[in-house]
Amino acid sequence: MASDSNYLIVRPEKGGILDLAKYLVLGDIRIGVKFLEIENSTDAEQLLVGEHRWAIIVSIIVRKIIGLFGKPLEYTGYIVDFILNLLSQNGNLLGLLYNLLHGKVVIPQRGTQSFLSTIGHLDGRIDLYKGRYLVEQLTGASDMEETSMNLELGNRALMDLCVMASKLAYENAEVVKYVVHHWKMHFVDFYNCWNDFQKEMSTQVFILCDKPKDASLILISFRGTEPFDADDWSTDFDYSWYEIPKVGKVHMGFLEALGLGNRTNAETFQYHLQLKGANFSLSESDDVTGNSSKGSETIPSRTDFGIEHNGSDHSFDSKELASTVIPPEALEMTAYYAVKKKLKSLLKDHKNAKFVVTGHSLGGALATLFPMALLLHEETEVLQRLLGLYTFGQPRVGNQQLVSFMEAHLETPTPKYFRVVYCNDWVPRLPNDDKTFSYKHFGVCLYYDSFYVEHKMDEVPNKIFFGLRYLIPEYLNAVWELIRSLTMGYTHGQEYKEGWFSILLRILGLVLPGISAHCPINYVNSVRLGKERVVQMSSF
Repeated sequence: MASDSNYLIVRPEKGGILDLAKYLVLGDIRIGVKFLEIENSTDAEQLLVGEHRWAIIVSIIVRKIIGLFGKPLEYTGYIVDFILNLLSQNGNLLGLLYNLLHGKVVIPQRGTQSFLSTIGHLDGRIDLYKGRYLVEQLTGASDMEETSMNLELGNRALMDLCVMASKLAYENAEVVKYVVHHWKMHFVDFYNCWNDFQKEMSTQVFILCDKPKDASLILISFRGTEPFDADDWSTDFDYSWYEIPKVGKVHMGFLEALGLGNRTNAETFQYHLQLKGANFSLSESDDVTGNSSKGSETIPSRTDFGIEHNGSDHSFDSKELASTVIPPEALEMTAYYAVKKKLKSLLKDHKNAKFVVTGHSLGGALATLFPMALLLHEETEVLQRLLGLYTFGQPRVGNQQLVSFMEAHLETPTPKYFRVVYCNDWVPRLPNDDKTFSYKHFGVCLYYDSFYVEHKMDEVPNKIFFGLRYLIPEYLNAVWELIRSLTMGYTHGQEYKEGWFSILLRILGLVLPGISAHCPINYVNSVRLGKERVVQMSSF
């Protein structure tokens, strides 16, 4: 199949440190081209001269550094998680010493209900701030129109549910299930899906309903960037893009994480994103949790490709495969197709339900691209039941053309996309919004400053995060956030008291401003303590 696609792939692995030094110092374009894969060689040369080359160099250097420390970072994550869970499950340090003396030490077991992620230890809150109010709004609605009105009236409660679900997405399936039941809601499923950028099962997402029967709300939450996952950080710093005709340029790494293409063969993006009306989903007769209906003719599942999925066997209909000429990559159990299949089934079962999509960090990017893919596949009936999209600390996902496309479909007749940004969080400033890449944000931006004052704006202050005029305020703000973390329990109640691990991260923020600001604890506090500013702040 001939390809008329347009894309840019930045490949740090194609050259060594010496090549990078020659390109950096001498500006040798022939060396720089080695790091890029692009349809038009003339375009590649234009990206490698003048100010453009600095963005390329930064991307390559950062990703090489991340790759260099990838394994040590992963091992550090295992050790940190083990120590944190060892302390928490044994009553902290004194309890651990007591248990050691009495031979009763509890050894943490990954994947269990008691094993929390690093994010879970940074912020251990699990109760919904306005959970009862939200449930009352949902259960009091008699039809879909009234449900929408009630949720609009209770949007702060809905935002709290979304930010807590975004934080919960970092946990394993057993923890997610426990907390959802604690919320007195219905746990639907947890997915650990194939990520073509990382070449592993690393895209995680879970689904819940407000109740098991006649649900009013379905929530889909994507996991974000894990602190010790080098591949996740590399995805955030990847400037590779794929251009969808009449839609715009989209971050390639995020598309791969969602299961919509593979840069090894760029034509796969065309299969997934340019064939409108094509149905790549699992067959309607197949239960995405592994229970296939009798008589369903299937082709090899993920297991036949040597990839496991926590005991679930997701199969594809062979007739559907033949009619759409799906490449082998689409046989993989990926987040977009698995979630879409289950969502359509849930919407069919719950006639009055609407759905909301959410995520923090990388999860926010995937949550944003999920409805985009539904638009491309003309899932009109599904999109009519989209209640809203709430993201927290989300990086940029595409260019201005994509912004116009999404706003035309998601912002009418009323806004449905709300992008929450806390103060100096640096992830929403990635990838660069500059002349080279022109990554743009869209949707209603709810920006919270370090006093939790909400400002509605198009773009946050200091949109690139670099610049001397912001440097001193960033460090001063990091000092203020550290002081505040020591007093929150006294000024706002025990619910807001931060533990030693969170305070340690605040200290790290004194060295690298913006790191601690990305933590979900700031977003939970912003939603719960945030107050709208009377005089609207203009965007910079």
